[in-house]
Amino acid sequence: MNLQTLFLGFLGTGKLPKPGISASLLATAIALGLLQVLGMETLFMLTFVITVISIFEVNKYVAKYPESNGEEITVDDAVGMWLSLMVSLSTALTLPVPYALWIGTLLAFASFTLFQTWKPSTIGWMHRTLKGGLGIVLSSVLSGIAGGLLSVVVLMVLEKLL
Repeated sequence: MNLQTLFLGFLGTGKLPKPGISASLLATAIALGLLQVLGMETLFMLTFVITVISIFEVNKYVAKYPESNGEEITVDDAVGMWLSLMVSLSTALTLPVPYALWIGTLLAFASFTLFQTWKPSTIGWMHRTLKGGLGIVLSSVLSGIAGGLLSVVVLMVLEKLL
């Protein structure tokens, strides 16, 4: 396994039976660890850098393997999951709700997975229309933002109910 495959397949998750879900789970674990040790700013900068690099690396990969369906590329799932977590947890950490961090994490994972699988509206348009790395990565970025925002709405409703 070369470095590009390791990067694009997000540490080997691209080879697992459910690559997108596997990458999202691993990304969640990494994010929670980073948040505890280095904070939100570091996770944001890591997400930004990996997003930019992955657009170019996905373009190279797609040019080299045009017959691939791209399922083995999972770095975009990690980036989207991190964005979903950052948006969700930024709200969850401010709420006086018991277990808000864990609820926010579960909501971020579930809602990101929903948008990443369903690809409604602009997310689907980006994925279908923009070719190569731009379409693959930006549709995941948008899924992450949408997933995070949905999580925030649910967290705010929970706060009002509890």
